[in-house]
Amino acid sequence: MAVSVVMPALEMAQETGKLLAWRKKEGDHVSRGETLLEIETDKAVVEVEAPGDGILAAITATEGAVVPVGQTIAWLVAPGEVPPATPAAHTGRRSDAVSPAVTRDREQRANASSMAEIRISPKARRLAKEHGIDLATLRGSGPDGEILAEDIQSALNPSPGHSAISRQPSAMSPSFAAVMAARTTQSWTTVPHFFISRDVEATALMAARRSTLSEAASTLSEAASTITDVLISLAARTLVRHARLNSSWIEGAVRANADINVAIAIAVEDAVVAGVIRQADRVSLSDIAARRKELANRARAGRLQPSDITEATFTISNLGMFQVDAFTAIIVPPQAAILAVGAIADRVVAVNGRPAVRPMMTLTLSCDHRVVDGVRAAAFLSDLVDAIRECQSG
Repeated sequence: MAVSVVMPALEMAQETGKLLAWRKKEGDHVSRGETLLEIETDKAVVEVEAPGDGILAAITATEGAVVPVGQTIAWLVAPGEVPPATPAAHTGRRSDAVSPAVTRDREQRANASSMAEIRISPKARRLAKEHGIDLATLRGSGPDGEILAEDIQSALNPSPGHSAISRQPSAMSPSFAAVMAARTTQSWTTVPHFFISRDVEATALMAARRSTLSEAASTLSEAASTITDVLISLAARTLVRHARLNSSWIEGAVRANADINVAIAIAVEDAVVAGVIRQADRVSLSDIAARRKELANRARAGRLQPSDITEATFTISNLGMFQVDAFTAIIVPPQAAILAVGAIADRVVAVNGRPAVRPMMTLTLSCDHRVVDGVRAAAFLSDLVDAIRECQSG
């Protein structure tokens, strides 16, 4: 039986997705779980796996097409099987961008196939196609010679006396920036935010982190935890006792989430993505550290999977490494809350009625007032502060 390949929904309220590249061409045999195509969300390039085994057939969406979520864009069929009829996908840019013309489709897939043989990041591949750059003339500066977006930009704008300009941050594409702006504006203007803050001494938190560093060094492990990893673990375990903070606002009602999936903000080239640590309350700190490192590496390489960025129930954004003392973060719907973490810094505080210098940190919790009231938010933050003061590695 033929298996349909559809444009997946990776985010709540997502209506369309942009198809960036087919990783297989029509007629190729595909195995279930094998990377089949790349799509672009408002925050990342995501690899989509094949939903089954079969021969790729009846592709209707070309690279660059903007396709409604749930629309069939290809089929996986058995040898000799005829795929069902499928309506053409919509590009969202011009009426003739997706066409049944066999010649053009074959040319585009042939180009995609030849480009796939060269190690190149998804964004660099897109830029190269947009500007008609011959990849064979470039030498990549990434790992194992991978061509990066900066290499494409350098080829487009060479400086005098050099084969490429000095690297500069690439500009966010207009469509990419527009979607991010729309999502942020929608959250800020439709979700009734309120904020509460607490200062907490971070002595135990820092000690727990040092302990994991020592353990990693003694075992030659690469999964040494960070302050963020410890906070993910503590927050997840605290959420077990505060189910409202782990709930969602969906279709005018509060929905409880069965799992505690903590998203962590990760800075990438053009944006910030939220990688998800699933069931963070049930896994060890070392597992959280390994998962967070894996997510960060894949995000910066443009190799995220749909499961990496979906189904988060709570988010943590830590700007402490940038020496930010405190900030407020915008909620990611349909989540009910997001925790903003500031830098750990020595401050003069009262200890037993006397001034003392202690490492302090400011936590700011943003909440959706439709789901969480002030008392519940304060209770969660109070328990989290207690957990940080008393935390141990493990």
